Amino acid sequence: MKKWFKNNALYLIGAAVGAIAGYIYWQQVGCSSGTCMITSKPTNSTIYGAVMGSLLFGMFKKEKKNEIIKEGEKNHDI
Repeated sequence: MKKWFKNNALYLIGAAVGAIAGYIYWQQVGCSSGTCMITSKPTNSTIYGAVMGSLLFGMFKKEKKNEIIKEGEKNHDI
């Protein structure tokens, strides 16, 4: 379990930062009429922010060369 957290730390940190940013966005900007799909409810805005944050932070994750080579070898076994 500790190894899983270490491997996915950037995704988890990104999700936390994104969730906080999504909630703050709902609180400060939001949608007063309730017709906006993402910003009408704090739950939607928080979840959307968490997903976007984890995707953004995940872009900066460095892969080991061994993993990249193994993935390439698997694709050629067809």
